[in-house]
Amino acid sequence: MIGFLLQRLGLILLTVFGASIAAFFFIRVLPGDPVLLMSGERSTTPTRYAELVEQFGFNRSLFSQYIEYLTSIIQGDFGYSLVTKGSVIGEFIRYLPATIELTFFALILAVMFGLPIGILSAMKYQRWFDNLFMAITFVGYSVPVFVSGLLLVILFASTLNWFPVSGRISSLYFIPCETGFMVVDSFISNEKGAFISALHHLFLPSLVLGTIPLTLLVRHTRSAILEVMKEDYIRTARAYGLSEFKIIMRHALKNAMTPILATGGLQVATLLTGAILTETVFSWPGIGTWIVESISRRDYPVIQGGLILLILIVVFVNLIVDLMYRAIDPRIRYG
Repeated sequence: MIGFLLQRLGLILLTVFGASIAAFFFIRVLPGDPVLLMSGERSTTPTRYAELVEQFGFNRSLFSQYIEYLTSIIQGDFGYSLVTKGSVIGEFIRYLPATIELTFFALILAVMFGLPIGILSAMKYQRWFDNLFMAITFVGYSVPVFVSGLLLVILFASTLNWFPVSGRISSLYFIPCETGFMVVDSFISNEKGAFISALHHLFLPSLVLGTIPLTLLVRHTRSAILEVMKEDYIRTARAYGLSEFKIIMRHALKNAMTPILATGGLQVATLLTGAILTETVFSWPGIGTWIVESISRRDYPVIQGGLILLILIVVFVNLIVDLMYRAIDPRIRYG
């Protein structure tokens, strides 16, 4: 176990190192001057421009800038925004609850519908139900998030007017930010109808974000159960006269949970990357919107720090999922 943790810690360090290289150098290939965007192209004098370039260290070589940035990351300092002057970690923590809330409810929707549909598809293998939902999941996986998001906005928000287009809660409510999670803050507030409004605003973006994880969960659940159903103990259970439903729920599902859990762990990365597009479509004030706005302003520290912190969240979530395998399947050994 100790060896496994040390090995994974080494991989995490290598991942962060690679992410720092990618985030630092690739964004500097993008066109646009952060100093001009920050200070105003028409109002900046050559003298003031030179002062700002020297102040932010852009006059030094890229290699020396990267070494300085890598040293700061090792010390836990991700820098300060060129635009707001605020701490990158502070702003990340401020925007993170909105993204966690969105991804959590998207994952809940994916599990709530994905597991039952995957189980039923395995029970109805190669029948009309199975064929129908395999076709639906194929289409759902193929459609990009921003396309499905815009289509659902046009249908349910603009045409039918069932759901709001943007925001986390109606402008009629003023909810004090106690936890940063709007659903929780609205629930503990005294504002009547605020909790329903928060859920109302959350449903459509969660549905859009959870579409791809839902389709993958359906297909992996179906495949995992079909694979387990070939085992000898399943034949023994059938010989005892157990119904197909009891066999799956009591025996097959537990043993099929390892690949299903692996799929769920990998979907954290899908949800976080998909959240960037989803938050942009629905004007959701989370990490995705924060990073997209920073890209348009060439706010280098925010882009670099935001991406690295997101990657850290993903690798640690996957580490937790790996450690959960042993609890589900005692046969697994860490080496």
